Amino acid sequence: MIVCGDDGLAHRLAAELRGVYGEQVTLVVPSSGRRVRQPVVGRARAASAALLDRFVSAAAGRTGTGGAEPAPGEQVVEAAEITEAVLGEAGVDRAAALALVYDDDETNIRAALTARRLNPRLRLVLRLYNRRLGQHIEELLDQAAAVASGTGPGQAGLDASTTVLSDADTAAPALAATALVGTSKVVQTEGLVLRAVERQPPRPGEVADPGLCTLALLSATSNDPAGADGSEGSGEQGPRLLPDEAAVASATGRGTVVLEQVSYSGPSLPSGRGGVPPLASLFSRRLRWSLAGLVGCVLALAVALMVVAGQHPLYATYVTLLDLFGINDPAYHASTGRQILQLLSGLVGLLLLPVLLAAVLEALGTFRSASALRKPPRGLGGHVVLLGLGKIGTRVLTRLRELHIPVVCVESDPEARGLATARRLRVPVVLGDVTQEGVLEAAKIHRASALLALTSADTTNLEASLYARSVRPDLRVVLRLYDDDFATAVYRTLRAAHPSALTRSRSVSHLAAPAFAGAMMGRQILGAIPVERRVLLFAEIEVGGHPQLEGRTVGEAFRAGAWRVLALNTAPSTPGGERAAASGLVWDLPPTYVLGAGDRVVLAATRRGLAELLGRRRRERTGA
Repeated sequence: MIVCGDDGLAHRLAAELRGVYGEQVTLVVPSSGRRVRQPVVGRARAASAALLDRFVSAAAGRTGTGGAEPAPGEQVVEAAEITEAVLGEAGVDRAAALALVYDDDETNIRAALTARRLNPRLRLVLRLYNRRLGQHIEELLDQAAAVASGTGPGQAGLDASTTVLSDADTAAPALAATALVGTSKVVQTEGLVLRAVERQPPRPGEVADPGLCTLALLSATSNDPAGADGSEGSGEQGPRLLPDEAAVASATGRGTVVLEQVSYSGPSLPSGRGGVPPLASLFSRRLRWSLAGLVGCVLALAVALMVVAGQHPLYATYVTLLDLFGINDPAYHASTGRQILQLLSGLVGLLLLPVLLAAVLEALGTFRSASALRKPPRGLGGHVVLLGLGKIGTRVLTRLRELHIPVVCVESDPEARGLATARRLRVPVVLGDVTQEGVLEAAKIHRASALLALTSADTTNLEASLYARSVRPDLRVVLRLYDDDFATAVYRTLRAAHPSALTRSRSVSHLAAPAFAGAMMGRQILGAIPVERRVLLFAEIEVGGHPQLEGRTVGEAFRAGAWRVLALNTAPSTPGGERAAASGLVWDLPPTYVLGAGDRVVLAATRRGLAELLGRRRRERTGA
């Protein structure tokens, strides 16, 4: 396996392939002077709050220079650029899979085209932020592999498959859902929606609803400030993925993650549209009430004229408007009532002129500022404060707006890529350094419901979270942290200091690495759902060639803590083994259904369970 990258995702992916799948890995990284520090994975967890200062100092002093020694089973190739010579040195001609996870889309595409030419039967996994471009590149590379292997389009075979993934898309649903209490965790890909919900332990006398199935048992220490929630710890106290019925029945007092709903959904509509702003946003609330009052006065005057002069309703309204705008002749010889109504109409007309002028000026100002960033409204409350509008923050912002959650963004870079998205979605943005005094106050942090700290700097996220907690101790906080040890220390300390508030720490590369690793093994990963700081994967595979599934019933194929069959795909198989439409999925499979060699199933699996189930053949390991 070859992994090429310039950030923490490359190191995590290499560690995933070595530790979970037992693969030999060649890691291609920039030279030592440009290499990022390898993320801390699998170290012993620190529990005391005194360690927090140590981790904070370590994170603040990190400069991103220097690199760790190669791990056992890993070969490191240093290269400033990914060229044909570099790929040849890494052994691309005899490799089984290549992952290109550079932060630049163009670099990944150029390297993928070169690698496909050097080895047409190579499995390719690309990290691309541009999803539409990724679809075209995936089709192009698959077609190139098919032509080189002498087969028809889309029939190049599984070994030459191309998978385009985005770490931002993989992590965004989990980050957005974590900030919202009671919001389900969702995996959505090409119309397939997997919805899981976290439930608290049932009260005495209550019967817990198991949903379609129980995906996980939460940590037994989830209510203990000294517990290990938020880490990847194992054991009876940590989270248990894919438990059997006996384990669920005996786990009293522990929360659960259940599969509550599975459905098909077409492509979602954009949550905001550019162009003409909505009519309600053209005028302020006070101005709209003024206009409504004047319309009421006109109607009242028209009714009064109809009663006094005995006129037709339409004619009475017409005459009232003429009086209102001073167009009609004075009513010298009319009755006293008619003369009074004409005077009142003239007075209302005088009041109408400044209101109309204000409406025109306000509408012009609204159109002029439609392309500008909005400021947080005065009465805003119960919103989510989102720090950072980079790749991850932009995807999370889009997901939150799709859920109709009010958001206020804070960004220090006026040229950040997410500002255009915020402008299109008409989301308020505060420009400024979040570590400076007054920036979080401008984002109405004291009235917010949650804080999502998603900048690329650990210390910035931590500083913002600590300050927000000092303003509002019960604020829900989700931090994007790089290292597992640092995240665990921060998590435990914040929970010990604020036991009644929700605190979660998440790493984007930690959430994305399992999906990239699974795709390198040759199977399409549908998505991932985080359970505390562990990950539950969803994949679709063919039963044929897997003795753990083939010829067994659904009940017999279930292995607690490893994998569980969720659905059967009855849609016709497409050329090249591509996943068919989600509408052909059957979710209510009886435990007695026997899985045949031609069946395709959707299953939930742990990382190690998927590694065992989708492990490469022994003949591939020996080079046969």
